Amino acid sequence: MRIGLFGGTFNPIHNGHLKAICEVQKGFALDKSYIIPSAIPPHKEQHSVVDAKDRIEMIRLAVSSTPDFMKSVIISDVELKRSGPSYTIDTIIYFKSILPEDSRIYFILGLDAFLEIDTWKSYMDLFMLTSFVVITRSAAEQNDISIMRKSLENYLQNKISLNYKYSDSQLCYVNDKKKPVFFFDVNPINISSTKIRELINQGMSIKYLVPEKVEEFIKTKGLYL
Repeated sequence: MRIGLFGGTFNPIHNGHLKAICEVQKGFALDKSYIIPSAIPPHKEQHSVVDAKDRIEMIRLAVSSTPDFMKSVIISDVELKRSGPSYTIDTIIYFKSILPEDSRIYFILGLDAFLEIDTWKSYMDLFMLTSFVVITRSAAEQNDISIMRKSLENYLQNKISLNYKYSDSQLCYVNDKKKPVFFFDVNPINISSTKIRELINQGMSIKYLVPEKVEEFIKTKGLYL
């Protein structure tokens, strides 16, 4: 079984997230994908992050808006149930404990987040437990894919292990003692949660940037004002 884990703040979830999930699902033939919102993200300023219950409800609304498109997606509240900061290492260990032993787990995240992974708790252990799918998420990031790929390669070799080498046959960076790291080029939508929050704060429309049900929820709750 091939499992994708999409962790993040999702503050709020938007159409770019949904498109990326769909493309990674197809590209890696994933059987299931879990969206895992963090309760207390350790690398975010807390004042800008709305309550976790609101964020997971927006995810539920987004998924329910596209039932066919997201039919293999599961929303996980594992980090919301856990006390303290939401550390990825704890989440990976949890999923490895509940999934079949022969499952292939892919942790999916943006290039910007991956290039800070050496600041994460027990980050070296992560490379022993899960494969990574590193994605480009915006048009700005895609100006030169070769530069993006090179920055990933330099980071892997300088911060993680010199033994990471690109394999043309496996289409990923491999290491005989660690899990592979894939660089996946998604079709970009120039949307970010930060931009959406700024637009709301300025009283501007976010129509077509988030699912309609999410837009209505944000308005009703008065979020990001």
